[in-house]
Amino acid sequence: MTTRGSRSEKVKRIFQKFDSNRDGGLNREEMAALVVAVNPRVKFSDEQINAILDEVFRTYGEFIDGDNGLTYDGLLRTYDDGAGDVDRDFDALELELNLDDNKGISIESEASSSLILDERTMESQKKQRTAAWAVSPNHGIVFDDTWKIVDDLEILIKRLKAKQSKDGKVKGDNFDAFSDAGWSRELGPSSEISDKRIFWEESGHDYAVFVKELGVLRSRADGARSREEAFDGHMAIGRVLYEHQLFKEALVSFKRACELQPVDVRPHFRAGNCLYVLGRYKESKEEFLLALEAAEAGGNQWAYLLPQIYVNLGIALEGEGMVLSACEYYREAAILCPTHFRALKLLGSALFGVGEYMAAVKALEEAIFMKPDYADAHCDLASALHAMGDDEKAIEVFQKAIDLKPSHVDALYNLGGLYMDLGRFQRASEMYTRVLAVWPNHWRAQLNKAVSLLGAGETEDAKKALKEALKMTNRVELHDAISHLKQLQKKKLKPNGGANGEGAFVVVEPSKFKTVSEKTTLRQDLVNALQIRAFQRITRLGRCDVELLKKEMNENDAPLSYSGGGVPEKSIRKPNLEEILRRLLNFVKPETFQGTVKAINERVLSILDETGSGRVDVGMFYAALAPICSGSPDKRKRIAFDALLWRPANEGGSQIRKSDAVRYMKLLRAIYVPSRGVSEMLEVHGETDSSMVSFNDFLVMFDDPDWGFGIMSTLVKLETGDRNRHGNHVCSVCRYPIIGSRFKEMKSHFSLCNQCYSEGKVPPVFKQEEYKFKEYGSEAEAMKDKCMCFTLQSRND
Repeated sequence: MTTRGSRSEKVKRIFQKFDSNRDGGLNREEMAALVVAVNPRVKFSDEQINAILDEVFRTYGEFIDGDNGLTYDGLLRTYDDGAGDVDRDFDALELELNLDDNKGISIESEASSSLILDERTMESQKKQRTAAWAVSPNHGIVFDDTWKIVDDLEILIKRLKAKQSKDGKVKGDNFDAFSDAGWSRELGPSSEISDKRIFWEESGHDYAVFVKELGVLRSRADGARSREEAFDGHMAIGRVLYEHQLFKEALVSFKRACELQPVDVRPHFRAGNCLYVLGRYKESKEEFLLALEAAEAGGNQWAYLLPQIYVNLGIALEGEGMVLSACEYYREAAILCPTHFRALKLLGSALFGVGEYMAAVKALEEAIFMKPDYADAHCDLASALHAMGDDEKAIEVFQKAIDLKPSHVDALYNLGGLYMDLGRFQRASEMYTRVLAVWPNHWRAQLNKAVSLLGAGETEDAKKALKEALKMTNRVELHDAISHLKQLQKKKLKPNGGANGEGAFVVVEPSKFKTVSEKTTLRQDLVNALQIRAFQRITRLGRCDVELLKKEMNENDAPLSYSGGGVPEKSIRKPNLEEILRRLLNFVKPETFQGTVKAINERVLSILDETGSGRVDVGMFYAALAPICSGSPDKRKRIAFDALLWRPANEGGSQIRKSDAVRYMKLLRAIYVPSRGVSEMLEVHGETDSSMVSFNDFLVMFDDPDWGFGIMSTLVKLETGDRNRHGNHVCSVCRYPIIGSRFKEMKSHFSLCNQCYSEGKVPPVFKQEEYKFKEYGSEAEAMKDKCMCFTLQSRND
């Protein structure tokens, strides 16, 4: 077995190997040689080496002996803190542990030398027959009887694998094509496991026999002579099962180990790992929180594991969709272990996920600086650069990710999207073709391939690609896309041009667009309402009952805090606000919720947290969301008012300060009508008004089309009618079936969809001084209008 003594001896051998001048310290040159030697696959630049050395010598300053450098105790501390793996480095350097020279082990007699040789032979055999974790000092096997259980378990697993392989029941998927979840090496599947995920057949007779025999081994562990030995047995059983990707059974063992030693970090850790792999993210998070609690209570004993606990806790939170909360834990990991490149990569990816692109780029560049061959970090860095508008640099970085891992689906797919955005359709279709070569059932890649081919003018190939996408998923938008292609062919129109070389549309200035009645939506109002409606869809707030906001205010109060002006506020940090959002949108899938958080962070929180403090006024946040939640318009306005009443400045009365109402209106416009609202936020008009406003006064302010949120009536019209289809009517510009309102030009009788009307597009064949439109919310309205016209005509006759 490996002891603390042998661990320190390994560190001593490493230290002695690189202390070339034998002065009892590793200077910068000697330390650089060590870093390079234990990372044979990484090619460090001088700049990178210097940065690593600066970090080590700064962090472990108390262990620096003048010009001599880092002492042996300092090197041992770096390993204890998790900055490296002693066993891995020792093996990489091909060193041998000479136990005869080991001053930490007393040799009682000359005869013991043969015993030591036997033990060394046993250690060698154990290393050969099982995974490296088993002989690790931090996670290894302590008792000899545990080795016997491990040997028997390996036989059972081999027997099960042989039977299931023979019957063709064992299946595997290649995970190498996708971005990894970021598990640290200590906690995830070991490097010995192949890149293929194994799926065991659990319903057959063979598996039932295996579970029964596994139960016998668990009983042997339970029957051990001491609680510590039983714990050792269950931990070893769990680790072996985990290595062979028998995650459900591994979880049982780790849970039993938790019962035996509740304050030990490791079983909670492993149980959390299993639960994550099994997709049980909430339970995984809870186990990691227990591990974190145990580690913090255990003092320095578990200090080396804390960065990895934070990392895996962050990953589990991302599994639930809680990206802002995950960022907090990735930061903690990076602070505790500055060389933890995965923590920095995950932090960068999470920051990108919530729309904080500059911070994401910084973290991802740091991760790449430490690990230049990190394909996933390159992929996410390129995505962040693209989001910031640096497209040429993004293409270069995407290509680097693909060079490092040619089958990297995420990099190929995202590069295809970038080429699409740049109008380089042929290159985009090539990228999507490569995605489909790795992942043949990727329907979104198939659909985007069709769109890129259409953009390149290859209509026939685009139609074939669309039909292939339709085979993969029977989604209504694909039916619409095929119908659109047919319309293009009928009209002999290309997407960017007409049959005679004319454009498919011309854009008319807003002043030439007239309406025939007040019931027809103005073009600019529709532009704003469509943007808000799109935000509702992305965030799913359109499906969140506004009454839930009221419930949150009643059931969960927020602590008081004071702003720079001394005004009390109910403010909380963004991760806590994310928890409120999760309760409001508990029906949303985790991956969709991530998109919700990003949209709200970019559009709402960026305005509410204008100082960048990371704290948000909760009452103002509720009030900002109320107008776009579901429910009647009157109820939304009432709850927005109640949210302002809930704030400390107005609490306890039936009126709110006018300055709060004015600020709220400006916030609404800055968030939802940014073309006009942002400049208003800079004004201080009315901010010092100390008068009070009743609910009726608030309604007048809210409905004001110029200074309030009068756009809400147009938004409600979109909400109630944006699924309406108008028979066989297609938009005269984009040729897509019209869904939502239909805008009919009364002189030339062509029809436009919501989008084309809002953008001022008309067919080039209808050139007029002005255009008069009438809006139809449904085909029934149009038919009623026709009948009325016919009746009037008959009377005239």
